[in-house]
Amino acid sequence: MKALVIHGANDVRVDTVDDPKIQDGRDAIIRVTSTAICGSDLHIYDGAIPQPRPMILGHEFMGIVEEVGRGVGNLKVGDRVVVPFPIACGTCFFCNHALPGHCENSNPDHYGPEGGLLTEKGGALFGYTDLYGGYDGGQAEYVRVPYADFGPRKVPDSLSDDQVLFLTDIFPTGYSAIDWGEVKGGETVLIFGAGPVGIMAAKSAWLRGAARVFIVDVEQYRLDKAKQTANVETILWESYDGVIEQIRSVTNNRGADVCVDAVGFEANRSVLDKAKAVLNLEKGTDKVLLACMSAVRRGGIVSVVGVYSSPYDNFPIHQFFDKGITIRGGQAPAQAHIDKLLQYVIEGKVKLDDIITHRLPLSEAPHGYDIFKKKKDNCVKVVLTP
Repeated sequence: MKALVIHGANDVRVDTVDDPKIQDGRDAIIRVTSTAICGSDLHIYDGAIPQPRPMILGHEFMGIVEEVGRGVGNLKVGDRVVVPFPIACGTCFFCNHALPGHCENSNPDHYGPEGGLLTEKGGALFGYTDLYGGYDGGQAEYVRVPYADFGPRKVPDSLSDDQVLFLTDIFPTGYSAIDWGEVKGGETVLIFGAGPVGIMAAKSAWLRGAARVFIVDVEQYRLDKAKQTANVETILWESYDGVIEQIRSVTNNRGADVCVDAVGFEANRSVLDKAKAVLNLEKGTDKVLLACMSAVRRGGIVSVVGVYSSPYDNFPIHQFFDKGITIRGGQAPAQAHIDKLLQYVIEGKVKLDDIITHRLPLSEAPHGYDIFKKKKDNCVKVVLTP
């Protein structure tokens, strides 16, 4: 089969590789009909999260069931499914507490309670390095899905792939950010990052009854897309202090009730930021998280769905304490939300496919990575068709 394989930093190729096979009774083989490039894929593409051996990338995919193991009783050949990005067993302590991203069984070689840099990680993820299980991903013609009796969800034929593909990751991730923010109605929500996850967080904020939703970004074209697709108020990041002043000016000098970090460690950096990171052995920067802590009101909530992969010095613990901030974050528990979110799509309460800017065949996936990373051609979201 054909698959998009990472060979090193900034080196992805569409290779011919072996077809996946059933390895366990709870496996299924899916013929991929649609897959997408995620911002998290860029962390591997950039080399920021290491992957020493070739691996098929991709954790946003859906398709048709081609084969099932003898232990999979809820799926049959021909079913059309979307697949949540965490690989989770469905039976361990964390799966039973609606925390599939912390599954105790899916990542046996690197799992542990510490959450370290290179060891004791969480549960497995599709196509997301050996540290997270070493499972090949879905930017391919076929993919093996472990624990297929727990993860995949059947979708109605009345909905197109584009309408439901983002149930795999970015919609559950954006929704988790708002859920962790405890949005119940009437809140002002400030989201950093007008990429796919940030836009999905904005859509989710409206679903949860927010009164005002703002999105911050350094790229005007992304802000324009966010305004068009999520009906948000926008703030162009021209300076750290400028963003904080703007949000306080419209909230009686208090700050937002909820701030969402949908950017993570690969935010735009100055030369000084880069030098500091090298000296302190840090990956990227935590400046967006710091901005959230300044922009949120006292007693507010900071919700982090952007990826962070290293510790940072000078973390403002004093600010966290003085303001009484609640901070929540991590891998989104996609399986915990996906059924409810699918129902929103079926009922027409939310539209997901309006963020797609580029549709490419799998053979052009390297070009998709290039334009997504470098923000060429007003790229916001790339969908690939095998």
